[in-house]
Amino acid sequence: MSSSAQDILDFAQDNDVKFVRLAFCDIFGVQKNLAILAEELPYAFDHGIGFDGSSVNGFLNVEESDLLLKPDPSTVTILPWRPMDGRVMRLFCDIYRPNGQPFEGNTRSYLRQVAGRFASLGLTCNVGAECEFYVFELDDRGRPTRIPLDHGGYFDVAPLDKGEDLRREICLCMEEMGLHPLHSHHESGPGQNEVDFRYTTPLDAADTILSFRSAVKVLAAQHGAYASFMPKPFPHASGSGLHINISLYRDGKNLFEGDIAPDSVAGHFMAGVMRRAREITPFLNPIPNSYARFGSCEAPRYVSWSRQNRSQLVRIPAASGDSCRMELRNPDPSCNPYLAIGLVLAAGFEGLQEKLELPAPVNRNLFDPTEAAAYGLESLPTSLRDAVEIARASDFVRRELPEEMARRYFDEQWRQCELQRASANWNEIEQENYFLTV
Repeated sequence: MSSSAQDILDFAQDNDVKFVRLAFCDIFGVQKNLAILAEELPYAFDHGIGFDGSSVNGFLNVEESDLLLKPDPSTVTILPWRPMDGRVMRLFCDIYRPNGQPFEGNTRSYLRQVAGRFASLGLTCNVGAECEFYVFELDDRGRPTRIPLDHGGYFDVAPLDKGEDLRREICLCMEEMGLHPLHSHHESGPGQNEVDFRYTTPLDAADTILSFRSAVKVLAAQHGAYASFMPKPFPHASGSGLHINISLYRDGKNLFEGDIAPDSVAGHFMAGVMRRAREITPFLNPIPNSYARFGSCEAPRYVSWSRQNRSQLVRIPAASGDSCRMELRNPDPSCNPYLAIGLVLAAGFEGLQEKLELPAPVNRNLFDPTEAAAYGLESLPTSLRDAVEIARASDFVRRELPEEMARRYFDEQWRQCELQRASANWNEIEQENYFLTV
């Protein structure tokens, strides 16, 4: 065992930890976990804990099902919502085959590998996330309804905003877990909320998103409510986005600070992200409901960029110092954050390697279709079916992701497309498959 692993064993003993959750996610970003007793931690660190990969969506066939979870000591945290007597600790895990080889379906490992590429160019990459979600009432039997918790709007306060106590508890919980929420507020939609997180390493940012989604659902339930990360629960209200903020540093200097020249490092990175935006859309917007969000209520439809303008795919917010960054506005919170952030960074890195020139900004309101038409801009895919077809034909996606994992991912999405096409009552299926699970 490494010294960091020993530190965790000592911590568990000193803090009355009785159970340890070994957490990971499937290729679609759905969190899973296996609980072990604390005394099994030495074995977990040294040998890993086996599980049935064939029972996890997108992993393995039944005839080759054995996989191992090995905890990452740097991710240790206490789960604050569990009892203080006999505490529960959680560690994120990497996944291996029985022969010790990394499992190619481990998307966390993919993001770690992509993030490591930037060191070859003398760069450090930071990522922060802004995550939106809706909160709904429960019925008298404790089942989720489609009735929003309140009818507040953007930045409203109580009594219009009924989510302030929940957001307060979420932020305190995140802080207790060692994470760093920056802001929280009521968003534009009825019952819609947002929490923003401080920038960190790409891997920590993705771990934070997974932790956040889990905590929000648990804490909402404890408040007698239901939280959903479905991108567009109401057709005529704001959708929920997962805005990804990225900055690049070299020798301590933030390269997104000041003007961004077309041939600058920041410009090359943004050009790479924009070039591959259409090809990676099914990983950033993975369910049919994702596409109802595009083109309205500050969710982009076109591949373009500008400063401050919230109708753009890529926005450069008004900021200074370490807060200078690019904001990618199309991802939504139903995604696998490891795949989403990994593919965005890989596209940006490709732009750096090829020194792609950043196109001119489009300083127009692209929610106005006449403005968009005047510029002849490429559109993001308008449906999951279109997005999957584009991604399947992408040499970039083919280079980045293991063939078998990509095949399983696309097959599941295509099944959803066919279900939507053949359904006479899609709203009911959407309720069961997405509202109650995302």
